[in-house]
Amino acid sequence: MVTLKQLAKELNVSISTVSKALNDSEEIGEDTRKRVKELAELYNYKPNKVALSLKQNKTKTIGVIIPDILNHFLSKVLFGIEREASKHGYNIITCISNESLEKEKESLELLANGSVDGFILSLAEETQIKNEVQHLRDTMVQGLPIVMFDRVAHDVMCDKVIVDNFEATYNATKNLIAEGRQNIVFISKIDDISVGKLRERGYNKAILEAQMSPLVLKIKKGDDIQQKIKKLLKKNKTIDGVVAAESASGVVSINMAINLKTKVPKDISVVGFSSKAVSNHSVPRLAIIRQHAKRIGAMAAEMLIARLNSTTESQADFSTKVIKTSFVKSESTL
Repeated sequence: MVTLKQLAKELNVSISTVSKALNDSEEIGEDTRKRVKELAELYNYKPNKVALSLKQNKTKTIGVIIPDILNHFLSKVLFGIEREASKHGYNIITCISNESLEKEKESLELLANGSVDGFILSLAEETQIKNEVQHLRDTMVQGLPIVMFDRVAHDVMCDKVIVDNFEATYNATKNLIAEGRQNIVFISKIDDISVGKLRERGYNKAILEAQMSPLVLKIKKGDDIQQKIKKLLKKNKTIDGVVAAESASGVVSINMAINLKTKVPKDISVVGFSSKAVSNHSVPRLAIIRQHAKRIGAMAAEMLIARLNSTTESQADFSTKVIKTSFVKSESTL
């Protein structure tokens, strides 16, 4: 590999001049910068990133830990993180916790050894169930900032990016009530995580305000979601509205209603948290509460990079950004 020293020797200039020219320093004349860059390109010179990170005490790399790579929402957040990080000259290293507390801990330990400057993460389901967060605090004590998104630990002082889960579900339920729906069920596969609980509370508030009786179906791991929803709709023929905590419950609710010869949206309206792409998996298309995943990712990256570039270490300026959801009407509601 060609080094700065070899380039400097061939050009008969100092190593410092070569370094500054490659970084477009205005201290170096335009002709010299051009000569240095042409020679560097000729020899296919690449800066030694390890040496550079040791010198600058920065890796220009962000560690990202997500709980489920197959989750469409999380993969779109990851896209938003990478795109925003790249704009600022940062790379990302991604680890998957697979909803495991132990894997989450291992990922933090693996990358906290000097591989990254900070972390962006969404908590594993097991982490939230056990409410164990000391590993996050230990990482921050090492001087590595953390930005959490979506599934967050409210008792850990750090920057966070969330959506208005409670308000969004409350408004979606109110919309169905305004249609004249009398027996609205809330269906959730994510009851064990913070966002699922917030969404259920939003539903309950709207239902109780309307002096209606709440009806909740919780689907656990290993359950046959199609059979559980079909059984519910078959048993409770008066159900005329569904609010789904996530996309699968919403899509399956429409498909099972159609299977039971129930007309959507004439006899039953269905709305759920989802993206436009996933909503197309049902006919009619699912009306969705859109979370703007790419915007969440971009905001998380922006907040972490701002933290890394900050000269203050005060915790007083930690903030929580709330990304507003959008209600996208479709053929599954009136």
